[in-house]
Amino acid sequence: MSRLIKSSGAVAAATLISRVLGFLRESAYAGFMGTGFVADCFLFALQVPNLFRRLLGEGALTAAFVPIFKAHEAEADEAAVWRGVNAVISGLIAVTGVLVVLVLVGLTIAIHFVPMTAKHELIASLLRWMFPYVGLACLAAVFIGILNARGHFFLPALGTAILSLVMIGSVYFLAPLFGPEKWDQVYGLAAGLVLAGLCQAAVQLPSLHREGFRYRWVHPWHDPTVRQVVRKMAPATIGVATYQINVMLTSMIALHAGEHIISSFNFAVRLMELPQGVVGVSLATYLLTELSHLAVARKFPEFRATLREGMQQLIFINGLATVLLLVLAEPMIRLLFQHGAFRDADTRLTAVALRCLAPGLIAFSLNNIVARAFYALGDTRTPMVISVACLALNLILGFCLIPYLYQAGMGLANSASAIANTGFLFYALRRALPKFSLFELAGNAASVAGAAVVAAGTAWVTQLQWEAWVGHAHFLQRLGAVFVPIGLASVAYLALSHWMKLPQANDLTRTALGIFRRRSKTHE
Repeated sequence: MSRLIKSSGAVAAATLISRVLGFLRESAYAGFMGTGFVADCFLFALQVPNLFRRLLGEGALTAAFVPIFKAHEAEADEAAVWRGVNAVISGLIAVTGVLVVLVLVGLTIAIHFVPMTAKHELIASLLRWMFPYVGLACLAAVFIGILNARGHFFLPALGTAILSLVMIGSVYFLAPLFGPEKWDQVYGLAAGLVLAGLCQAAVQLPSLHREGFRYRWVHPWHDPTVRQVVRKMAPATIGVATYQINVMLTSMIALHAGEHIISSFNFAVRLMELPQGVVGVSLATYLLTELSHLAVARKFPEFRATLREGMQQLIFINGLATVLLLVLAEPMIRLLFQHGAFRDADTRLTAVALRCLAPGLIAFSLNNIVARAFYALGDTRTPMVISVACLALNLILGFCLIPYLYQAGMGLANSASAIANTGFLFYALRRALPKFSLFELAGNAASVAGAAVVAAGTAWVTQLQWEAWVGHAHFLQRLGAVFVPIGLASVAYLALSHWMKLPQANDLTRTALGIFRRRSKTHE
């Protein structure tokens, strides 16, 4: 049985729980707001704290911090390791604290003294409620990075589940307290985001305490660990900032191109993030720690083998997911989102965006994994340079396509730039690891593509027959319209993969059988 599958299984299980709850959160959003004016404003405003969260927290900082933490574990005593951790956290508290205060003051001045349209005023007002989430989310990201480096994956990966639960509660309990109209009630979601950030950070503290962490203020400005993290973090920060600024700029194009574009595209992204998160993010989370350990030990044959295995598993699982998203986009969106303010027209708009995003699924996930390989080797500059170039491509494509193709233009621009990013990363990886062969990976991917075509045909025919004989008027009919084609397509995919003797199929089957046997024994 693949050690990689077992080791990342805890992350995948927790991520699956988080993604399911994330879907319930997005479904609550869809029923509450639909894809109109209020939804576009809320989702656009949400991108700003997410920019700083990824800039100072889970993106650049975690990628730089985890390899350094692992190296210090091997070289320094326990007290020195925790002192370095406290210095990093102290620096983060100071930076985010000042940032939050400055942004809140600036927004307050702008709202009261700068003339704005109704759309821009709602965005600025929502952002003033949301922005304190930045500091809490950054702290949570560092806590999760420490626990991952210590070998804890399940509970840290549940952090997003905590956020989703609080945000679902804010839709049903907080929002009604803010007034009778949607543009009043949406402030309850903004307040719920801050509460969710607090809970997300707090839930990690018991595990950290058991590991020996005790927070003490350590002056960060001259601490060697902080300087080391900042040096490693700087290139990754540029890459992450470029990505988030790119997202915001393309969203600004969409915001002015018309209504429904940002929100329908957002719901499509959330649906695509299920396979990307469960497989891509889970493997990437595990691989950053594992590859960092192998790089520190200079075990490069094992490094290459682990990386190749992770990439093959990702292509195998997400190959099936890609064709299912393409074929079943509309039934999936109808099942998950169509209720309340989310109408049939919103389903069709979101399905268009999803079909344009799905071809980039494997590329999006591979980029996470290959970037982690560079981070583990101590190289944060190469992924940053490639990311900046491809994000410039995405912005150019978005500028050309969004005013004419709307959410389809956003999806096509994202997919094309992600595929270009993967190609450049592979080229750079071959230069960094000359003995890393892509031929085996390409042959494996060709076999996966053949099985995926058969699965797509199976899902398409089954879905057509279901619509003709059963329809989708009620919940159970919608459920069947999604899961009957998925089930038959998955059986066809796995059967053909076993017939072609793909090792990933054997690994997954053995893992599933092992889980089943263990559960059977516990119930005897």
